[in-house]
Amino acid sequence: MRLLFDQNLSFKLVRLLADAYPGSMHVRDLGFLEADDTAIWRYAAEHEFVIVSKDSDFHQMSLLHGHPPKIAWLRVGNAPTSTVAELLRRHRATMRRFHEDPDAAFLALA
Repeated sequence: MRLLFDQNLSFKLVRLLADAYPGSMHVRDLGFLEADDTAIWRYAAEHEFVIVSKDSDFHQMSLLHGHPPKIAWLRVGNAPTSTVAELLRRHRATMRRFHEDPDAAFLALA
């Protein structure tokens, strides 16, 4: 399972979580820092990424369009990057089940 971190999350997460989520990327790596959510959505769907964001816009898009891509919405406010990394490590099994569930489109983590 590869994650695509939205611009509201640190690009450092790719390195911090490389062992748990290999092949993950940040929108910065793709030149998408200024891209709108639709472009990010399309890229993630075409390349089989799970979008990870603190932005509720992706939640709304998920309700409207379904999946792919799948959306992991982090409900952590302005938590430091280390807290976000720990959250994703702690919920690795949950993320795996979410990714493998053909009917699941959206997952909120707090």
